Amino acid sequence: METLQQWWQAQKEVVFAFTGLSPITFYTALAILIALFYVVSGLFGSSSSDRHPQTRHIQAEVPPLRPPVQLGEITEEELKGYDGNDHDKPLLMAIKGQIYDVSQSRMFYGPGGPYALFAGKDASRALAKMSFEEKDLTGDISGLGPFELDALQDWEYKFMEKYVKVGTIKKEVPVAESTAEPSESTPRDVDVDAAVKPTAAEVKTDETPSNVDAEVKTDETPSNVDADKD
Repeated sequence: METLQQWWQAQKEVVFAFTGLSPITFYTALAILIALFYVVSGLFGSSSSDRHPQTRHIQAEVPPLRPPVQLGEITEEELKGYDGNDHDKPLLMAIKGQIYDVSQSRMFYGPGGPYALFAGKDASRALAKMSFEEKDLTGDISGLGPFELDALQDWEYKFMEKYVKVGTIKKEVPVAESTAEPSESTPRDVDVDAAVKPTAAEVKTDETPSNVDAEVKTDETPSNVDADKD
């Protein structure tokens, strides 16, 4: 008993020396602080445990990324089918005719994202001008200024570093219709028989009847004939 009193007296001196409080006041305050700690930790613990299932649920809804597939050359019309609305297809976007797989940034370029209107298109002009107008959603960069071309170059470098190139846009060259007319100097209908067969006038010319008659008369020599009769 005497030992207990000595211990209590020592505790009072230590508590008073360090806190300036009596032991009863000090231990009461300490008990209140411990109780508050358990209450607050319990509140935060329950809220965090409630959030974890939600996080796992959200992660379960996001499908895993598929490896990029090389498409080669496709037309702009075919590229429109890769705008993110079909989850069986990758999310694609083109810059300066080069197509990149941007599926890993679906939150930006996918449906509902801030840059969703660029998906499935060559948006070179829109990126250079930082425009969201429909008329600028094209790969035509003619007429752009030096600052706009520099901005477009920066975008292209970023895409080359971050995304995988999977193809190029096929340029459709219009086929010009042939309007050439047959030359006037070239006969359309060639009469082979007429070209080969000599005309009647040519035949008569070659026969030279006058010369033939002359030679015949010369050979007859009527004067000599009469001499033999005499």
